[in-house]
Amino acid sequence: MTAVDWETARRLAYEAGRSARAAPEVVPLDAADGRTLAEPLLALTDLPAFPTSSIDGWAVRGPAPWRPIGRVLAGEIPPPLTEAGCCVEIATGAMVPAGAEALIRVEESTRDADGLVSGRPRQQPEWRLPGEEATKGEELLPIGTSIDPAVTGVAATCGYETLTVSRLPRAALRIFGDELLTSGPPGDGRVRDSLGPQMPGWLRRCGATIDTAAVAGPVEDTLGAHLEAIRGALETADVVCTTGGTMHGPVDHLHPALAELGAEYVVNTVAVRPGFPMLLARTPGFSALAGGSAAGSSTAGFLAGLPGNPQSAVIALITLVQPLLAGLAGRPLPRLLSVITDRPVHGRGNDTHLALAALAHDGRSATPVGHVGSAMLRGLANAHGFLVVRPGTEAAAGDLLPFLPLPLLAGER
Repeated sequence: MTAVDWETARRLAYEAGRSARAAPEVVPLDAADGRTLAEPLLALTDLPAFPTSSIDGWAVRGPAPWRPIGRVLAGEIPPPLTEAGCCVEIATGAMVPAGAEALIRVEESTRDADGLVSGRPRQQPEWRLPGEEATKGEELLPIGTSIDPAVTGVAATCGYETLTVSRLPRAALRIFGDELLTSGPPGDGRVRDSLGPQMPGWLRRCGATIDTAAVAGPVEDTLGAHLEAIRGALETADVVCTTGGTMHGPVDHLHPALAELGAEYVVNTVAVRPGFPMLLARTPGFSALAGGSAAGSSTAGFLAGLPGNPQSAVIALITLVQPLLAGLAGRPLPRLLSVITDRPVHGRGNDTHLALAALAHDGRSATPVGHVGSAMLRGLANAHGFLVVRPGTEAAAGDLLPFLPLPLLAGER
């Protein structure tokens, strides 16, 4: 068995997700935040749709002084200005009347004893013209755009009430390992499960939905228990993540369980350190991807086998699961940044080395952190992501390296 190159593994996982995308759905505008556009966002009308005042002041025609003949507020359709020497008071956002030749700011105008208005218009017009921001039918945002409040605002400005979005992939988690404790401190040969509490948060940050009912374990270290746990998870989830059992030890039952299920490997072991014994497989016979649980369907689900060591599990998650979920949700493959390492980072021979690092405030440089053993989490808690040292290379202080950020929720550091 030959381990897959790390960057190739990311691409294969992403392509697997893209090929299994479910049909999009239509959601109300106020429910679209955090989703992904499944259709381009087109301007439904010119933006602005009519000449719009940028100021509070006067819409005037002809030379000064001007005689006020009315007022225009936002939301009104004004009558045209037909006579030279006339003006109307106008509010910001109001429709500029036809026939107006200039707008005068209220703070730059005066009125004489007879109430006539005088002032000098600025060189640049003080109104927005139809189509200044966008023309009807213009593509404002492409398919695959992540929807945030700004996107929602643009859609509302255009007149949208709903958006067509990609379905959110649903995830489930199964924790393997008889040695795991779910409460209290570790001891007497047993360790506290740290993946059950943290993995749902990482999965949400990668774009999946997962609730407490979708997390189960520790699962008994038997083939029968593994099969039962996986089958149950696949009935309601598009992507099932398991932790532990990815090797071929005496109580590692994941590979035999996948063989029993008739699964097809997308990736089986990745040439990356830490985290190499990871896998991604298609599991036929489940249709959670089609929008509901229906065992026996021809639609495949996915199983991601994450190593049991905590840091290795997170590396497997961002190597295989994050790209898979991006593909399923119609988003681009998460891109690598470029940063300068301020310390040397050793390579790992023929494997890619992912080295935990903290970004500087400017985001341009990174410092490798300590406590980075595959079973450790202290370094992870102090890092922003991983410096990528490619196979057969070493990194010196000052070198420019690829950097893979940890997945974040909107507004996080």
